[in-house]
Amino acid sequence: MYRLDDTHVLKTNAGIFYECWQDYFNSLLIHNYFFPATAYEFLGFKIIDEELHAIVKQEFVVTTEPTDLTTVKQFLEFNHFQNNRNNDYISPELGLIFEDLHDENVLSRDGILFFIDTIFYMTPDFYN
Repeated sequence: MYRLDDTHVLKTNAGIFYECWQDYFNSLLIHNYFFPATAYEFLGFKIIDEELHAIVKQEFVVTTEPTDLTTVKQFLEFNHFQNNRNNDYISPELGLIFEDLHDENVLSRDGILFFIDTIFYMTPDFYN
């Protein structure tokens, strides 16, 4: 992550959590649908250390308090995501797996949660 200015950050992603780039872009689209306040803007690709990376821009979130992971869990359960291990969740209803929701990827500002580094995976049920 690179701080671009007072309001935005640039992030690079080599797609290592995904089987293919299409899965990465689907994850971005799902993030933008659920969390428009921290939507990703795809800027392009760049070769870094001989590896292809996607470059995205995102709003910089200033926190006002530490994130309470119990609140994250309650919020996600209210929205039909079940905690399946550690900081990972699944929604069988939507066919989505939502991972890595620790306190550095979900931030709090004035009691509002901001999801900034999401990883979504689609299960086969997503496509039905």
